[in-house]
Amino acid sequence: MKKKQELCLLPVLVAACLVSIMGGSPLPSPILIGPDKAYLNSKVVFQCRSPGSPPPNTYELLKDGNHLVATSNDLQDDQSAMFFLKISVTSEGSYHCRVTAGGNMGLSGTVRLQVVIPVSGTMVTSDPDPPILYEGLRLTLTCDVTKGSHLSYTWFYNRQEVTSSPTSPLTPLLLWPVGNTLVVERVTTKHAGNYSCIAGTRMQTNSRFSSSREITVRIKVYLSVPQISFTISKEGSSYHGNVTCRSSRGTPPVTFYLFLDDKEVGSDVATESLVAWFPVAIVPGRDMGAVRCAVESDAQRLTSRPLTLVVVPVGGAPKVDVEYLYRVDSKMASARLQCLLSLGTFPFFSWSLNGSLLLHPSEGDSSHPSHALADGGRTLFLTEITLEDSGYYRCRARDSYDVTSAWVESQPVLVQVTEVATTTIEVMAIVFCCFLMLTLAGGVACVMRMLNRQRVKDDSVNISASSQIHFLCLTSLPGQGSSKWTLPVLTVMLRIRPLRSQYNRRDEIKPNFRPTSSSQKNPSM
Repeated sequence: MKKKQELCLLPVLVAACLVSIMGGSPLPSPILIGPDKAYLNSKVVFQCRSPGSPPPNTYELLKDGNHLVATSNDLQDDQSAMFFLKISVTSEGSYHCRVTAGGNMGLSGTVRLQVVIPVSGTMVTSDPDPPILYEGLRLTLTCDVTKGSHLSYTWFYNRQEVTSSPTSPLTPLLLWPVGNTLVVERVTTKHAGNYSCIAGTRMQTNSRFSSSREITVRIKVYLSVPQISFTISKEGSSYHGNVTCRSSRGTPPVTFYLFLDDKEVGSDVATESLVAWFPVAIVPGRDMGAVRCAVESDAQRLTSRPLTLVVVPVGGAPKVDVEYLYRVDSKMASARLQCLLSLGTFPFFSWSLNGSLLLHPSEGDSSHPSHALADGGRTLFLTEITLEDSGYYRCRARDSYDVTSAWVESQPVLVQVTEVATTTIEVMAIVFCCFLMLTLAGGVACVMRMLNRQRVKDDSVNISASSQIHFLCLTSLPGQGSSKWTLPVLTVMLRIRPLRSQYNRRDEIKPNFRPTSSSQKNPSM
């Protein structure tokens, strides 16, 4: 019996021996500690720990499966091993640790290592290049580096960081960075300025950054249609004309051209402004032709309207037009006087009060502080009208380019304070309301009067009919022979009364029979 039990345990012993020969039971999983990123040409440390494994232990650092990188033996009871590596381009991959102790083996988890190339040579490039473009076009800025990997980018506009936060002061500019690019779909003049970027790699212990130089973006403005004008001056006995060409919008440099009767007579390059001047020959009273100017940039060419080059001397009889201005309370506040002139291209105006000259702004300050000139002296404002400002006003005019030219003067016009008040909107509203109430009251009175008249007529008709009935009754009572027709008469008269009220007739009710006189005898008797 004992031999049979030993034979039964023999397979178990054989299996145990085979397991012992093939390597024994597995060890607890070791732990591998190492960086996930490392700069190229730097040195890193991997630590493999295997707690609970008795020495001697063999530690192996493996890469991408079973590629052996380094080996370390632990002859004491440290239960860990350190591996020092210098990072190269081929160092990137997955690492794990294998521990062998007493014929037993354990494998750790993997650590993914990325090789980071340090950033350098950061610069900003633009499309278009150079970054000079007209408003409304598309601008693309790119933050490029000479070398580097695992990069993040930060953009700056006029040294302010560009973010996607809605509270950023740069949000109205619609600057949206995407990766290493900054795109503006439709630029405006507000997008002009200096741009720069920073490229870098953020790591837990050693982050590296590289900054670019600033790049200046210029936004050009499209030109507006040029405006043309001219002036005249006199030197001795000679007259000189000067034509001015001006654009209100645009970006210099631009070129202006002058045409006289569609023939180019001059050109000028404006490098800092949008205006040009051209001398022309001119004689007062003579038509010197039609002039126009053109302005040209690298993207546009615009032409002004034609202007007839003729100077009409001052002449005719001026006239003063007075307009009084009132306050809200309908009291006179000020007055505006205009000097209407029929002839004159370049007039010079002057005003007088009661024969005393009121100075023009070009000649000095006026002695009346309540007087103000506008429209080149053509309009005189009386900011307040007092007794000192009341009186007779005149205007006169002459050619502004010739101080020796004759004056033409208007007739005097009286300007004084009046007590006449204008009708305000409030007064008009009150008057209208009163008129409306009177109209309504009159209408109601008329309707009531018509109703009363109708009622009086109805009452008179009823009274007339009743009196006739009483009369007929009285005339038929004395004779006994009248009893045969008294009842029909009453019946007929009672029927006439409602018919009279229904149709509202005005004719008097009359019976269709004649009453018998008292002297007539009844035939039956």
